[in-house]
Amino acid sequence: MDVSHIFEQLNEAQRSAVASEPGPLLVLAGAGSGKTRVLTYRVAWLVQVRNVSPLSILAVTFTNKAAQEMRGRIEGILGYPVGGMWMGTFHGIAHRLLRAHWREAGLAQGFQILDSDDQLRLVRRSLKQLNLDEGFWPPKSVQWFINAHKEEGRRPEGIPESQDAQQRELLRIYKTYEELCQRFALVDFAELLLRAFELVKHNELLRDRYQQRFRHLLVDEFQDTNAIQYEWLRLLAGQQRNIFVVGDDDQSIYAWRGARVENILQFEKDFPGTTVLRLEQNYRSSGTILEAANAVIDHNRGRLGKRLWTADEAGEPLRRYAAYNDIDEARFVVDRIQSWVDAGNLRSEAAVLYRSNAQSRVFEEVLLNAGMPYRVYGGLRFFERAEIKDALAYLRLITSRQDDPSFERIVNMPTRGIGNKTLDQVREHARINQTALWESALAQIHSHQLTKRSALALGKFIDLINALATDTQGLPLADRVDVVLQRSGLLQHYRKEKGEKAEARVENLEELINAGRNFDHDIDDDGDALASFLAHAALEAGDAQAEEWEDCVQLMSLHSAKGLEFPLVFLTGMEEGLFPHQRSLQEPGRLEEERRLCYVGMTRAMRQLYVTHAEVRRLHGRESYTSPSRFLGEIPKQLVDEVRSGFTLRPAVEAEAAAGGSGDADGMRLGDRVHHRKFGDGVVLSIEGRGQYTRVQVNFETGGSKWLVLAYANLDVL
Repeated sequence: MDVSHIFEQLNEAQRSAVASEPGPLLVLAGAGSGKTRVLTYRVAWLVQVRNVSPLSILAVTFTNKAAQEMRGRIEGILGYPVGGMWMGTFHGIAHRLLRAHWREAGLAQGFQILDSDDQLRLVRRSLKQLNLDEGFWPPKSVQWFINAHKEEGRRPEGIPESQDAQQRELLRIYKTYEELCQRFALVDFAELLLRAFELVKHNELLRDRYQQRFRHLLVDEFQDTNAIQYEWLRLLAGQQRNIFVVGDDDQSIYAWRGARVENILQFEKDFPGTTVLRLEQNYRSSGTILEAANAVIDHNRGRLGKRLWTADEAGEPLRRYAAYNDIDEARFVVDRIQSWVDAGNLRSEAAVLYRSNAQSRVFEEVLLNAGMPYRVYGGLRFFERAEIKDALAYLRLITSRQDDPSFERIVNMPTRGIGNKTLDQVREHARINQTALWESALAQIHSHQLTKRSALALGKFIDLINALATDTQGLPLADRVDVVLQRSGLLQHYRKEKGEKAEARVENLEELINAGRNFDHDIDDDGDALASFLAHAALEAGDAQAEEWEDCVQLMSLHSAKGLEFPLVFLTGMEEGLFPHQRSLQEPGRLEEERRLCYVGMTRAMRQLYVTHAEVRRLHGRESYTSPSRFLGEIPKQLVDEVRSGFTLRPAVEAEAAAGGSGDADGMRLGDRVHHRKFGDGVVLSIEGRGQYTRVQVNFETGGSKWLVLAYANLDVL
């Protein structure tokens, strides 16, 4: 049989993997090394050369999109459809098994799948059934507890009784939740995997049947498998052990959602006689970028080891920019993107990567001011995020009690025992009397139309809003935001929740304080700064992101960037405590995952890679002096060009400011201490513009951050 068409697009290492003998095979596929190609050609090889029936192949990946693309490629190589082959995500294949064997799995025939939101509602119902207060038992934390145990294969009855009262109560909630799921024939995402695993594990006839059926297992992104997925694969592989897994331990970055890098590290022990092949030739990045990425990841211990290389040229050096602060960093990035576009390149070829989603706000603001379209990939713009909308609703309601949408949004957020029945009464009274919900709530309380409990809960909310309005009046904008976040309970609410998403929400709320501090409110405007800020937030949230088809800059977290590639990449916020994240320094194994995340970010770049950090950054609502990330120190110096040393204006801006005559910067530099007759002493954070339009941003000790027109500000350099 002529199989040259299968091999003609593969390099030597890829051919070795595709044509390897049956048995356990671990393919360590480095970033940009063509792992998807190897998987698809492996299937074609099995079918065309080994005469394996597509019906006896099970191919598993992590997204429906990847599964569809893989099927399309396989059919393109073979020249005919492979409809009988099982190919899909872990959840999709588990669902297929359970639909076929619902009775053996102990399910109702018409069981329904719960998405994450539906699961959360059922958790709330469980709490209500047990008469537990959501304020003490945050539903999302309970949801995380349940899913984490399911992903480790633990049912309530299999969890040892704890001496800790909180853990005992969580276990009781888990049991109640399980009972409700069984009663109403509901299956959540984690349950799909656990139930499918238990089906194969405990039913010997079915296990033998599927071990005989699936004689060849192929698994993509193996480093992302969790405990239950790995054990399920081991069961299906059986004695034949024809399991072909492709993964990269250096790109295992999802421990926070259950992925276990240990699975790929112990594969050889669990499958004796495993052949290990490495795909190290990279088809994405320049030689310099790969050398830098290799140097960083080499600092991780316990990795299986590989070294990426390319047949292409070394390319340009990395460029490192030391900004004075986060605003300076964002302006530098946008300035470089503009230069990239001016040179005839596309905006969509540029990506700005960050460790924390909260970092997007400053970049969004600078991009908007520059009139440069952008998209936040895989997420929402800053002012569109739910927790930010919650906080803004509190601020709007203390500004105007007539704001019904804000009242509706926060009257029970965080939960304070105000139920739908109570709110329906308030809404109906407001409709009949043509009043705002606030006035209706007051009327309902005073007329004793509500139950005593409901009236008390609603009254506490009314008192809270009134107190916030009174106690924050006259405070600087950032302080008003800070007080509202603290006393509303929003920060405490999200701090109680578990997992990376909850931590990101806390970081976003803290970034809202920074947004208030940096807000450009005209000092000659006697209007309320809070009202102006709320209008600004509404306008930014209402300004839609660029369309999918539009040429726009890509903003994304490092986790969202995995699997993508861009000619121009900015790896931003490279500072200790931010990247690596502070919590990684306190938890075993997390620092190595942070380094893998850095490696992933670096290998997204094809031609140019910028790494940036700031000397001063506002984190968690406070201004902090930072030190460069340890990852920067792990990049060989000869591979990096310093765009600017020290923390003064870069030459282009100095020249522009100096050309302005009497309205120039008068020798003023970033970091200078200055005095203003109204605001007192402060530090210069940024300088922009020229001549009479020169503006400076000054962080005043008592007045916070202000933008001032230099020609009229009468600043004295101290």
